[in-house]
This record gives sequence, structure tokens and C-alpha cells, in this order.
Amino acid sequence: MADNLSTSHRFWRDALPVVALTGAIAIGWAYLGYMVVDMVSRMDMGAMGPGMEIFNEFNMFNGLSPEVRAQLAVLCLPMANEAFGMPGLVDSSLSDFLLIFLMWLMMVLAMMLPSAVPMLSAYRKVRPGNAVLGVTFGYLAVWTAFSVLATVLQMMLHSVGALTTMMVPTISILATSTVFAAGIYQFTPFKMACLVRCRVPNTMLAGYAAENEPSSFKFGIEQGLYCLGCCWALMALMFAVGIMNIIWIALLGLVMALEKTSNSRPVTYGIGVALILWGAANLYFSSGATPFMNAIAGLFTM
Repeated sequence: MADNLSTSHRFWRDALPVVALTGAIAIGWAYLGYMVVDMVSRMDMGAMGPGMEIFNEFNMFNGLSPEVRAQLAVLCLPMANEAFGMPGLVDSSLSDFLLIFLMWLMMVLAMMLPSAVPMLSAYRKVRPGNAVLGVTFGYLAVWTAFSVLATVLQMMLHSVGALTTMMVPTISILATSTVFAAGIYQFTPFKMACLVRCRVPNTMLAGYAAENEPSSFKFGIEQGLYCLGCCWALMALMFAVGIMNIIWIALLGLVMALEKTSNSRPVTYGIGVALILWGAANLYFSSGATPFMNAIAGLFTM
């Protein structure tokens, strides 16, 4: 009986971190997905950024001309603030701040936790059990701080008219400069130094230190900081493509996961080249709007 209890205890001890991590990722995607689903019936989803037009297949905006969609969007805009999780962004109240912060936190769970799975798995092999939860909490503490800063920046941009109520840039230079900055950052030594640590976390040393002092949370913070140094510019691209653009949330999440698991410098440089070309094309074609972004969006609706 004692052996059976011990086996059951070990099973749940080992299963808990996996269940918790999977659940956190699922919560992030479920929250973001429900926000989109709640808006589909009442909004022109193309107003949320390139590629989101595909969701107009499920509402009254499907097949309408851009002019008619724009007129309907103005009429429906007040209802956007009634959607699940959407801030009012009129008086910049505390409730608006909390809603935006929660949205960014859910994006972190959906985008950043999956890319951290290899690191967390490597640590768990060194220290089986619940110690990996300490690493996870430390990692998320760093990205929670990032979410606060992103929330403040978003509210500032909205207050000066640089973002629409649907959280899309109103001026092309904001999108273009963000894309350029992210592309250039891919080639910096700081980016590469952080990426190397994200790819090959020193879990053996962390495991040794954790056996002598409770340092799993500290290791999580360290890894979170390295991950932040690696990925903040790619996360900032959400300001260029629409902060609630769930298509780009998924795409950028995949890009960051690929970059961390590929262990290949050409992949990182290739992402940088693609971003710089994207920024250059956007700069070339733009004239007060972002037709290049709209052309990219058209690829999703063909």
C-alpha cells in the first residue's frame, strides 16, 4: 500500500508541472480566441490588422466593398467596446488599463510559454518534480513586467492618436519603423548573446545551485531576462500589425519557437532580412496609408 501511495505521489508530482504549463498556454489562447469570436458578429475584422479579413467570412461584412465596410464599421464601432475583454479607451480608466494588461498577459502565455517549453523540459530532466514551476513563475514574472510596459505604451500611443480603437497603427511610419527596428535588432550582438542562452540554458549548473539553495525562481528570472532580450523586438511587431491580430500572434509565436529550437544563426539572420525587406517595401509603397500591408492581407482572403 505504501509503495502504491508513493508511486501515485510521484506520478502527480511529475505530472503537475506538465498540466500547469499546458493549462496556462490553453488559457492564453482561449482568452484571445474568445475575444476574437465575441467581436466577429459585430465588427469589420479587417480593422484589426492584415489577415484578419478572413474572419469576415462569418459576419455581415463578407463580400462588401471597402467603402461600405468603412461606413458600417463607423456605425458598429461603439459596440466594439462592449466586446469581451475590449477596453473602452475613452477616459483611459483603471479598468481599461487592467483589460489591456490582461490581454498582453494572455498574449505572453500564448506566444512565449510555448517557446520556453524546450528550456523548461531541459530543466525538468535535471530536477524532476515541481521545481520547474519555480522556473516558470520566474520566467513569467519578467514577461509580466513586459506586459505592464506594453500596456503603458499602448495607452500612450492611443492617447496621441497613433493607434485606432481596434489597436491598429493609424500612421504608416509607426508600423514601418517598428518593422525596421525589429529587423535590425536580429543582427545585434546583444540579440545573439541572449538567443544563445535561450537555446542552450545551463540547466546542469542551475540544478546544482538549486540543490544547495532554493534558486529555481531565480533561474526562471534569469531565463526570462534572456528571453526578453531575445524576443522583445519580435513581440513589439504587434504594434505594427495590430495588437489583437490573432493570425500574427500565432505566426510570431511560431517564428520565436523556430528561432529558439533551430540552433542556426542563418535562421535568425533570415528573419532579420525578411523584416528589413518588409519594412523597405512598406516604406516604398506607402503614401499616408499601408497598401503593402493590405496587399499581404489580401493573400489571406484569396
